[in-house]
Amino acid sequence: MKPLILLIEILIILGVTIKNTEAGKHHKRQKETNVTTQVSVNKVKQLLSHISGGRKSSKLINKREYILGKRKQRKLKMKEIQNKDFLKRNKNHLKQQAKKNSTDEGDELFNMGIKIIQESKSQKQKAEAYILFAKAADMGNLKAMEKMADALLFGNFGMQNITAAIQLYESLAKEGSYKAQNALGFLSSYGIGMEYDQAKALIYYTFGSAGGSMMSQMILGYRYLSGINVLQNCEIALNHYKKVADYIADKLEKNEGIPVEKVRLTERPENLSSNSEILDWDIYQYYKFLAERGDVQIQVSLGQLHLIGRKGLDQDYYKALYYFLKAAKSGSANAMAFIGKMYLEGNAAAPQNNATAFKYFSMAANKGNAIGLHGLGLLYFYGKGVPVNYAEALKYFQKAAEKGWPNAQFHLGFMYYSGSGVWKDYKLAFKYFYLASQSGQPLAIYYLAEMYATGTGVIRSCRTAVEKRLKFLKKRRCIQWHFFYGIELPFKDIHLARRLYDMAAQTSPDAHIPVFFALMKLETMHLIRDILFLNFTMRWKWMKLDSTLGPYWDLFVIGLIVAMLIFLIRNRHR
Repeated sequence: MKPLILLIEILIILGVTIKNTEAGKHHKRQKETNVTTQVSVNKVKQLLSHISGGRKSSKLINKREYILGKRKQRKLKMKEIQNKDFLKRNKNHLKQQAKKNSTDEGDELFNMGIKIIQESKSQKQKAEAYILFAKAADMGNLKAMEKMADALLFGNFGMQNITAAIQLYESLAKEGSYKAQNALGFLSSYGIGMEYDQAKALIYYTFGSAGGSMMSQMILGYRYLSGINVLQNCEIALNHYKKVADYIADKLEKNEGIPVEKVRLTERPENLSSNSEILDWDIYQYYKFLAERGDVQIQVSLGQLHLIGRKGLDQDYYKALYYFLKAAKSGSANAMAFIGKMYLEGNAAAPQNNATAFKYFSMAANKGNAIGLHGLGLLYFYGKGVPVNYAEALKYFQKAAEKGWPNAQFHLGFMYYSGSGVWKDYKLAFKYFYLASQSGQPLAIYYLAEMYATGTGVIRSCRTAVEKRLKFLKKRRCIQWHFFYGIELPFKDIHLARRLYDMAAQTSPDAHIPVFFALMKLETMHLIRDILFLNFTMRWKWMKLDSTLGPYWDLFVIGLIVAMLIFLIRNRHR
C-alpha cells in the first residue's frame, strides 16, 4: 500500500509542478505580450506627440522668425536713428569745437590787445591794440565788443560813430553786459545820441547794478541820496554805496600790504615826493648819481618809486631791492622794513619768505621803526612764519600806533572790533579807526562807515555812513569827477564835451579847478582850429600837436591867454 500511496503523491506533485510551470510560461507570455503592447502604445504615443510637436514647433519657428524679423527691423531702425544722431552730434560737436576755437582765438586776440594797451606809450601802438579788439569782436568776444563800443562813442583813433556805438551797446545789453547797460543809462539820462529818457536810464542803471556794475551802483546811490528822478532815500543810497565799498574792501583785505611811506626830501629843491606826475629824465639821472654816491634818503625813495612804479618809472622789483639793500647796509630802518615787506608779499626779485621777512622787520623794529613794528605785528596776527599770537601782535601794533603809523592804528581797531585776542570794545575800535582815518587809511574809513550804518558803538546815522562810504571810495579813486570825465571827445562834439565837463564840476566841488583848466584847453584848441586852421582841417591832425609842440603845449597857450587878459585889463584901467 505504501508504494502505491507514494506513487500517487509523486504523480500529484508532478502534476502540480507541470501546472505551475505552464502557468508560469503563460504568465511570462502574457507579460511579454503586455510589454509588446505597451511598447507599441508608447511608440504610437511618441509618433502622435512627434506629429503634434512638429506642428507646434513649426508654429513656434514661424513665430520666432517673425519676432526675430521684427527685432531686426527695430535694430535697423535704431541703427539708422543712431547714425543720424551720431551725424547730428558730430555736426554739433564740430560746431561747438569751431565755436570754442573761435572763442579761444578771440580771447587770445583780446588779451594781446590789453597787453599792448598796458605796455604801449605811443598812440600808434594803442591803435594796433584796437585793430586786435576789432578782430576779436568779429569773433564774438564780448569784452572786445565793449572796447569797440567805447571807441566808437568817444572817437578813439578817429573811429567815432555814436549811432553805431549805441547799436553795439544795445546788442551787448541783450547779452547781459553790465557795462553796456551802464553806458546806455548814461546816454539816456543826458540824451546823447538817443532820446532823453530818465525812466529808461533808471532801468538801464538798475539792470547794470544787478549785473555787477560798480559804476551803476555808484550812480544809483548818488541819485537816491540827492533825489534825482527818484524819491530821496538815504537808506537805499547807503545800500548801493555799501555794495561798492564791500567789493573794494574785500579786495583790500585780501591784498593787505604796507603802503608806501612818504619819505620827504625837504632839503632838496627837486623833491621826489612832489605832486609832479612824471619825474624828468635828467632829474632821475641826477638822483641815480646821488644814490650811487651813497645818499641813503635818495636810495630809499628810488626804491619806493620802483617798488610801486610811480612818477613815470617802471615797476622794477630788482631795482627796488637793489636800492633798499644799499640803504639797509648804511643802517636805514625804512629800507630794512621795505625789504621785509617785499619778502612778506613775494615777487620776482624777493620770493615769498616769512623767515626773511621776520628777519628784516625785526632789524627795523629794533631801531624803533614803525613799519618794522607793524610788520612783526602782521606776522604774529596772521601766523606767517610764526605761530598765531594775538598778544604779541597787539604789543607790536600798539608800539607802531604810538608812533602814528595808520596801518597799525587800523589793526588795533580791528582787533577790538572783531574781538581777536581781546574783549570786544567798540569804543576803542572807534577810537583807533578814527585815528587811522585821519591819515586816510581806507579800511579804517570803511569800518567807521559800517559802525555808523549799523549803530555799532555809535549812534546810528545813515547820512554819516554815506559820507564815510563816499570818503572811502574817493580814497580808492573809485569816484571820478564824472562818469566820463577826462575823455576828450573830437572837436565835432565840442558842445557835448562842454556839457560833460560842466556836469563834472557840478558832481564834485573838487572838480572845479581841473574842469576849469580842461575847459580852457578845449576852448583854446577850438579857437585855434576856427581861426588859424579853418581851411585846413582835413590836412592837419591835432594829435600831432603833442609831438610837435610838446606834451604841455596847452598849458603854455593857456598861460599866454591869461597873460594877454591881464595885459588888456591893466590897459583898460589906465
